[in-house]
Amino acid sequence: MKIARFSHNDGIQFGILDEQELVVLAGDPMFAGYEPTGERIPLADAALLAPVIPRSKVVCVGKNYHDHAAEMGGEAPEEPLLFLKPNTAVIGPGDTIVRPTLSERTEHEGELVVVIGRIAKNVRAENALDYVFGYTVGNDVTARDLQRKDGQWARAKGFDTFCPLGPVIETEFDPASATIETRVNGEVRQQAPLSDMIHSIPAIIEYASAVFTLLPGDVIMTGTPAGVGPFAAGDVVEVEVSGIGTLRNAVRDALPAS
Repeated sequence: MKIARFSHNDGIQFGILDEQELVVLAGDPMFAGYEPTGERIPLADAALLAPVIPRSKVVCVGKNYHDHAAEMGGEAPEEPLLFLKPNTAVIGPGDTIVRPTLSERTEHEGELVVVIGRIAKNVRAENALDYVFGYTVGNDVTARDLQRKDGQWARAKGFDTFCPLGPVIETEFDPASATIETRVNGEVRQQAPLSDMIHSIPAIIEYASAVFTLLPGDVIMTGTPAGVGPFAAGDVVEVEVSGIGTLRNAVRDALPAS
């Protein structure tokens, strides 16, 4: 089931995607269940938004594919390498990624994203999927020059617009049979089966929930495969996960400070 968060007639609603229509729900299905209102809205008449705004945090996993760890010049970590993005970095499908004036090299990192649906603390891997509401697509946009300069990643990955999410949440999804692909202006930059992840989704949830409580609506970005690279103003970046959909965002440069 594909769940969309969308705007229509100046209001924000939730719906189930049914081909080219949205079956409108009474509320956020994460909290209110799947109660339809009886209204259907043509998809063309709605503007898709980020399907979830994390209540507290965006948890990210670094170097979770062997080939990406190698291209970044290091060994794959033995345990999940965690970092955070602020929820103010989140934008939705069709929104614009803004390249900050502080950086001369912004790069794409297409990722599968896990959406947490229940409070999770000290969860065991064998039970971890019970805490997953669904999956979406993300782009861990990174100011690569600032990442190298700072030696830690908060600034480089935390700018506004640096966490595109969407287009929908798929509640029935098998990562083992899916692939991910990132394109810039139609050119394939990244392509891999999700089964190439080093640390599995249950293992990541177990590891992360031992550190901090995961709240409903928090998301986990599960890492990116090899092929990360730069993009510029005027480009269009697409991240596609088979079975979920394509997250598409245009790019512009930030305006200089006045």
